[in-house]
This record gives sequence, structure tokens and C-alpha cells, in this order.
Amino acid sequence: MSRIGKQPIPLPKGVTAEVSGGAVKVKGPKGELTVNYNPQMQIKSENGSLTVSRSSDSRTDKSLHGLTRTLIANAVQGVSSGFVKEMLISGTGYRAQMQGKNLELSVGYSHRVVVNPPAGVTFEVPEPTRVRVVGIDKQLVGQVAANLREVRKPDAYHGKGVRYADEVLKLKPGKAAGAK
Repeated sequence: MSRIGKQPIPLPKGVTAEVSGGAVKVKGPKGELTVNYNPQMQIKSENGSLTVSRSSDSRTDKSLHGLTRTLIANAVQGVSSGFVKEMLISGTGYRAQMQGKNLELSVGYSHRVVVNPPAGVTFEVPEPTRVRVVGIDKQLVGQVAANLREVRKPDAYHGKGVRYADEVLKLKPGKAAGAK
């Protein structure tokens, strides 16, 4: 039995889940998400929590068991508290600022890069070198953060660029350091 798949998903206060025909609709104070799941999985709502079980021990059912439970748990967490990805911008003159709902990045190009947030995601700029990607869909928040990082990946020698706040960079030594 999957260790993750057999854990129940507790529903916090103010969150409701409706299971119907291959989809779980989760509603909470931050919004509403729908998670589609494989019909091989059975989802039951009981005592303020959801449980996921599988019909057989086939290889595909085993692999889908933990995945289905995690996707539903992420939806529950998203509608109750949301997800945040912190991004850091480092480099001389590199900065970010809000332009209405859009994010404007100055990261060493001859022009400024304007990033439009997709529906369900917002940007926050508490400091010119710090960007927060906020939303209820974990996958979408992660994808938008990855797209921001792609605008200017961190340089391997100086560390300049856009990176995740918890990302550890291992800088390469320059040619002067290697010649000694």
C-alpha cells in the first residue's frame, strides 16, 4: 500500500470537497479548484476528510494512488492558504517593479521585460530585488516562477540573474583563480 496514498486528507475549516464522476471540486476561502482523477481510484468523503483507495494492485494503480492523493491535498492547501514562490534578483542595476498587474524586469537587456500573469496568479514586489509569485494552483505558481527564472538564468560565474530564494548556487572559479 502506498504510504502517501493511504493517508487521509483533512479538510480545514471553511473548505468543502465535492466528489463527482472523475473529478473532485474543492472550494475554500481563496477560491475553487477542480482535480480530475483516474476512475480506477475511489475517493470517499467521511468525517471531514477525504480518503483515496485503489481498486487493484496493478503497477499503474499503485503509481496513481499516491499521485491522486497528493494532487487533491495540494488543491485543498491551495484553496485554504495558497502557495507562494519567492524569487531573488541579483546583479548591478537588476530590479523588478509592478506596472499595473504586470511585472516589469530590468535584468541587463537593452529593453525591459514585461511579464503578464496568467489568471489565478499575482505578483508582489516587496523590494526591488525580490518577487513573490502568489496563487492557489501549485502547478501554475511553480510554472510561472520557472518562466520568470528563464528570463535571465543565474550566471555560473557571478550569480547574476533571477533565481529561487531557496536555490543554492555553486559558482565556478574564474580563470584567475584556476591559474594559481
